[in-house]
Amino acid sequence: MAEPDDGLGGFALVVVRTEGVWSVRRLSDELIDDLDGLIDALTEGNPAASSFVIVNVDDEFFAILREGSGEQPRILLSDVTAAADYDLAAELLDLLGEEQPEDLSDVWPAGDRGILADYGLNDLELGAILADLDLYADEMVSAIAHRLGFAAEYSTAVDLGPVR
Repeated sequence: MAEPDDGLGGFALVVVRTEGVWSVRRLSDELIDDLDGLIDALTEGNPAASSFVIVNVDDEFFAILREGSGEQPRILLSDVTAAADYDLAAELLDLLGEEQPEDLSDVWPAGDRGILADYGLNDLELGAILADLDLYADEMVSAIAHRLGFAAEYSTAVDLGPVR
């Protein structure tokens, strides 16, 4: 399993929509494998705004987290097989109540495919993005950003580089 200090690549972002306007803020790269920190990032800021967190780990998988109706967040994990190599993916699968797959040759998502439906990306459209195994995780996230209309804000946040 990946250790927190092993130099994981990727990014973590908070995406917020307030009154139809998108903003995207890059989080510290220390949060890339910190589930508690990612969950905490959901509750920071404007409580009237609608937000979610996207984390891309090593361009191998991504996850989206949103506040849920209870204490557990809504979760989408792009690739269940990532749990074999990444602690964050294993923790997310555990929260979802799913087992790590024995057969690592089949890639499939886990969790809430309707997680972005209220923004206009239904489960079928999101499923089509997730099913395109020719895309790396960051390319899938970019496709989601384009589809929802925050591509420019997404690109700016990712291009800014790590937050110190």
